[in-house]
Amino acid sequence: MKAVLRWIALCLLAAVALQLYFVGRIALMAVVAPQSTAFERSEAWRITQEKGTLRWRQQWVDYAQISDQLKRAVIASEDDSFRNHDGVDWDALEKAWAKNAQAEQRAEQRKSAAPSTKPPKVVGGSTITQQLAKNLFLSGERTLLRKGQEFVLTVLLEQLLSKRRILEIYLNSVEWGEGVFGAEAAAQHYFRKPASKLNAFEAARLAVMLPRPKYFEKLPNSAYLSGRAGVITGRMGDAQLP
Repeated sequence: MKAVLRWIALCLLAAVALQLYFVGRIALMAVVAPQSTAFERSEAWRITQEKGTLRWRQQWVDYAQISDQLKRAVIASEDDSFRNHDGVDWDALEKAWAKNAQAEQRAEQRKSAAPSTKPPKVVGGSTITQQLAKNLFLSGERTLLRKGQEFVLTVLLEQLLSKRRILEIYLNSVEWGEGVFGAEAAAQHYFRKPASKLNAFEAARLAVMLPRPKYFEKLPNSAYLSGRAGVITGRMGDAQLP
């Protein structure tokens, strides 16, 4: 019994130590830009293993050097209540769960008629802060434990950093193609111009790419990308910047 209690105590101590480590890392990000994220490191390893060489584009630029058009486009596309929520948009999350449940129910009905039916597309409800928490520290696995840690990290990010800093780090570290990370690299890669010079439609195209950047990198002229970018352009005027 004592051995079990000792093991439980050690696990709790390790969990507390890990959270304190995260607190220190995030607090430091208030003044020091992160050198890399967990997702970037995993992608660098994958690309190196698959292709034998690493082609990487990333350059940190300050918040003021990123076009307001891109900031508005990303907020309009990814998280339109970014400035007002506490890290989790519960309404968006509830809607996503409802959509996923309906899609799964329809898929089960189709599967009974056609066993080869593809699984339903999962709709996300993650905010910009949640996406940043996941990219900075976590793996891509989908478990309750990882989701719980994501929630804790989201709260820490919101408590220790300003909304402006969260958006700045996000825009400098998010993926926009294979080995293409951050707004400056994306602007140069797709439009041959700095991130500060992006116009509204260019910014909207980049924002629409975010859920599936590698896919849209191969289909830059797709009708969906252009059509959705037009929709986001129309919504950008309502996006509130931090």
